[in-house]
Parts: sequence; structure tokens; C-alpha cells
Amino acid sequence: MNLAHLAWPFFDDRHRALAQALAADLASWHDTSPEALSTKGSRDAVDAHCKALVQRLGAGGWTRYAVPAAYGGALDQLDSRALCLIREALAYHEGLADFAFAMQGLGSGAISLAGSDALKAAYLPRVARGELIAAFALTEPEAGSDVGAMSTSARFEAAGAGASAGESYVLNGAKTWISNGGIADFYCVFARSDAASKGAKGISAFVVDANTPGLTIAERLDVIAPHPLATLRFDNCRVPATHLLGADGQGFKLAMQNLDIFRASVAAAALGFARRAFDEAVARAKSRPMFGGKLADLQLTQAALGDMATMIDAAALLTYRAAWQRDTGTARTTKEAAMAKMTATENAQWVIDRALQMFGGEGVRSGQTVEKLYREIRALRIYEGATEVQKIIIGKEVLK
Repeated sequence: MNLAHLAWPFFDDRHRALAQALAADLASWHDTSPEALSTKGSRDAVDAHCKALVQRLGAGGWTRYAVPAAYGGALDQLDSRALCLIREALAYHEGLADFAFAMQGLGSGAISLAGSDALKAAYLPRVARGELIAAFALTEPEAGSDVGAMSTSARFEAAGAGASAGESYVLNGAKTWISNGGIADFYCVFARSDAASKGAKGISAFVVDANTPGLTIAERLDVIAPHPLATLRFDNCRVPATHLLGADGQGFKLAMQNLDIFRASVAAAALGFARRAFDEAVARAKSRPMFGGKLADLQLTQAALGDMATMIDAAALLTYRAAWQRDTGTARTTKEAAMAKMTATENAQWVIDRALQMFGGEGVRSGQTVEKLYREIRALRIYEGATEVQKIIIGKEVLK
């Protein structure tokens, strides 16, 4: 992977050292993705591989960048540029490796931001070591981008009520499209604790262990790029009040803060996919015989590569601007992160499509790198806010 962009002023020496160390580590990885990660693959194999990747990332020290230093992390606070550099490199190597890393951060981010000292001490060090697998449970069957439509409830019960000796919340409802669903050790769950409140008000956040009675996996979801995903069901699931994250009713704000940190890193993952597709396309163009020369000799090929290179750089500049602004500024970077996420994912889809086209029939053969990338990129234009939602966010920010 080309690291020329590390010369940009968005980075300091520690970021350059991080990127170079990660590149060196990944160079020693073989293609660990099993045949099962094709569209015909075994769900059990995907689950096992994802768990193994979390452990490997933990052993390498990379998941330490997903939590603060006070609880076993690598840096004093979550650093957006570090997260982006790691996700870009991992996505270039393997989509599921990026997924495994990203969910350690997103899944535990609410604890880092608003957990009690006891919760931070109980969960974050083990997340950093890759010993616990984290998940973020926000989306519902009827509440995706419209978080205010959330219906999962969290009823408070005072000490001595029900089966619990202490204060607790009783959760009822469902969450869907939950990454790491079915393999996570705990979930950061968002639920409506004030039934009278409407919209984003009255939502609270909780840490729920996967083995908590009343929490079940209602359905495993299979998608075009195999990742562990599931629908969760909560039936009178009793959670200790000590597992509340932040203040009661402040869950929506917490969810948005968490997503703001990681949204730019989604753009970085798209960059990793796009850079890999571009490198594959360049190698193909130089080696493929065509009309007595090479595919690279054709002006149409040269023009396509020119477009691809420009779109990648444009997305990278937006991505690392957003990450840099978040790390060094005091204002929220909602608009900048949305611009980066929208542009990087849309551009990557186009770049990967053009790369696949250069491979001709070979490009659609199952198991080809560009075929895998084509399946990997599609979800990034939807999750953590679809492209259409990002446009609305940008427009609202511009009008403020």
C-alpha cells in the first residue's frame, strides 16, 4: 500500500510511525480470509474468522487504539486520525479485518465517552486486548436513520422490585442490523427510558452482556459481503442500573457523539478499499495483453485510471481533514465528517466498479480481489448514515 499521503500536514510523527508499523505488520499477514468468506460461505466460518481477527488485532496492539490509555489504550484519548489510518490499512488488506477493528471502537465507544469508572475498568481493558468483542445496538426494524422513531423500551424499577435486589432497567423490543450480533460479548444498547418523550428525547444507553437473561438472537442476517450481523430481541431483559451509560435520557446525544468520532473512519475504510482496487487495476492494465500491446496503452484505460486516482485523492483529503479537525479543534465536525463519509464511499464505489470492468469476465469470478471489494463497498454507502442522510446533514449544517 502506498503511504505517500503521510507527507500531508494532517499528520504528525506519531501518526506516520503508526501507519508504517501497521503496514509492516500487515505485510507479514497471509491472506487469512477463508474460502468461506465468499457469498456461498459458512456462517460459522465467518464467525470464527472474525473472532480470530479480533484476537490477532489485540495481540498486535492495534485494538488498543480503540480505547483511552487510562484503560489499556494506546493514546490518552480516541484519536480520529489514528482510527482512520488503521481502518484504511486494514480495509486495503481485508474487509473483515477492518470490520473487526471498527466494531471494537464503535461498540465500546459509548463506554469510553460516558461509562462509570467501574464500567470502564470492567470492559475497556479487555476490549483493548481483543478479549471481549463489542457491539453497538442502535438500529431497529422501524427506526434506522430516524433514531427518534425508536420503540425499544427501558422501564426503570426501584430497588427490591421484580427479581432484582437493586435498581434496574427492564428492556423490551428489538434491534436489527447489529454488527457482531451473535458473536459479541456485550452490546451498548439504546432504548427509550421515558415512554412519554417523543423523538430523540428520553432515550438512554446501557451496557448489556450477551448472556443476560431475556436477550436472544432472533435472527442471523446474511449479506453480500459476509459479516456477523443479527437481529436482537429483548424480552423483559433486566439490566442493573449501574450499567446505565451517562445520564438517563441522554442516550441520543451519546450515540451521536460516538458516531461523530467514527464516521470519518468509515470514509477511511472506503479509501482502503478504493486504493486496493486501484492498485489491482494498475497491475491488470500493465499486464493484460490487448490489441498487440497492453491494456494500459489504450487512452480509455489511461483516462479511467486518471479519474480513479483523482477521486481517491479528493476523498482522502476530505477524510483526513475531518479527522484532523476533530483531533485539533474544539467545534464539532458534523459537516466535515458527513462530507468525507459521503464522498469517500461514493467515490470508492465508482473506483471499484471501474477496476472490476478492467478485469472483464475475470472481475466477476467469485474470489477475485475486485469481486470481493465490489461486495464490501456497497454497505458502506448505507451504514452509519446512508449517503442521502449525509446530504441532509451537510445541507442543514450549511444553513445554520
